[in-house]
Amino acid sequence: MKRSSLIALLLLLPWLITFIVFWLFPLLMSLIAGFTDYSLLSRSSTEWIGWNNYRELFVDEDFLSAVKNTFIFVFGSVPVTTVLALLMALLVNRRLPGRGLFRAGFFLPSITSMVVIALIFTNLYQRGGYVAMLAAMVGFTPPEHGFLYSNSTALYSIMAMDIWMSVGYYMLIFLAGLKSIPAELYEAARIQGASSMRQLFSITLPLLRPVALFIVVINSIKSFQIFVEIFVMTKGKFDTASMVYFIYDVGVTTAFRFGYASAAAYVLFLIVAIFSTVQFLLLRKRRPIW
Repeated sequence: MKRSSLIALLLLLPWLITFIVFWLFPLLMSLIAGFTDYSLLSRSSTEWIGWNNYRELFVDEDFLSAVKNTFIFVFGSVPVTTVLALLMALLVNRRLPGRGLFRAGFFLPSITSMVVIALIFTNLYQRGGYVAMLAAMVGFTPPEHGFLYSNSTALYSIMAMDIWMSVGYYMLIFLAGLKSIPAELYEAARIQGASSMRQLFSITLPLLRPVALFIVVINSIKSFQIFVEIFVMTKGKFDTASMVYFIYDVGVTTAFRFGYASAAAYVLFLIVAIFSTVQFLLLRKRRPIW
């Protein structure tokens, strides 16, 4: 082995050890555990049960409810977040007074602790809270015990908070994409008499396609893994349990069925992989879809 290669390997060794110990090994162990009845509390020997955990998952009402809630969260939050982030990026990209302040203000929630924001919104959503007062002012009757204590509003309230928190981060990514578009294209379009809307749909949106693909994919993956907000705000009650919360609940809090939780985790992994692949195939088409 050449000296340079040996030095490179030595420099990579700390990362490789961390990768193997804390990522690759747990990933493989979880895959194996999904085919066993392994329990964190059981002292008996672990038995190989094959696909039984996976069969049980697809008749488990709690798991199916968690899958439903997760998809509602993804399909409800990702499109809204993406559109709002794009609109905000277009707004702060203009030469307006104080636009730097607006950029910082929009981005600030995304760098604030999720737990802190969840606790703040828990108070805002409670009975007699600020959101309930605003709802009453516009003629909407808030839930009797608060927005987080009703099956019909709890999940959507968490979605609204997540959108508010995330949109500034994706706005910044869209803004970086807007800055990368050559100004000469807009100048040529104006010379040819193209309106602002024509420039938006013929130049801006098509050239932002790779950025939009990146945002949609990473936001979808994040939304499939929703956990902290639900853990802090509802503990999975009132029809808000997500797939990750289900995995946490059956694996380390109530049932302690680690093998069953591992199987559920790999079902989530396959769903995310398939969903991301479909998004790549749809958004990477060269034919404009705007």
